Amino acid sequence: MLNNQSGTLPDIAYQLMETGYHKVLDYQHHDWGLGFSTLTMQVTAKHLNMAGVIHGGVLTGLLDIACAQSGIYFPDEKIIRRSVTLSLTTTFTGQCNSGVVTATGRVRARGRKIYSASGEVKDEQGNLLAFGEGTFRYRSNATIPAGT
Repeated sequence: MLNNQSGTLPDIAYQLMETGYHKVLDYQHHDWGLGFSTLTMQVTAKHLNMAGVIHGGVLTGLLDIACAQSGIYFPDEKIIRRSVTLSLTTTFTGQCNSGVVTATGRVRARGRKIYSASGEVKDEQGNLLAFGEGTFRYRSNATIPAGT
């Protein structure tokens, strides 16, 4: 579990990361708390496109996950929130072919069922590789009790 000053990642999140696309990306949670999420990923050959640089789909996937997770954190580990992506825009601004990339997501607006978040992916030197914004809907089984 990710224990830090911000929060704790529930066991179920780690179980979900061991499946499908999450496993292919092979990212790590770096930090997670109310309204933000940070992921890191070691760039390997499987993340590169035919030109030998990180694939745009990998950058978009990292943005989607970081932005989505920024809105689902809840301090009570017994309450698991999930969301689905309604829209995601991505702008590519740089390239890399090795090292660790960091994706961050931050909630910009939140309603009862929908929230918006923005994010960015940077390389080890802090160069911006991509940025984007997304709109996400809480899944109906992930409603938070009133007054929290």
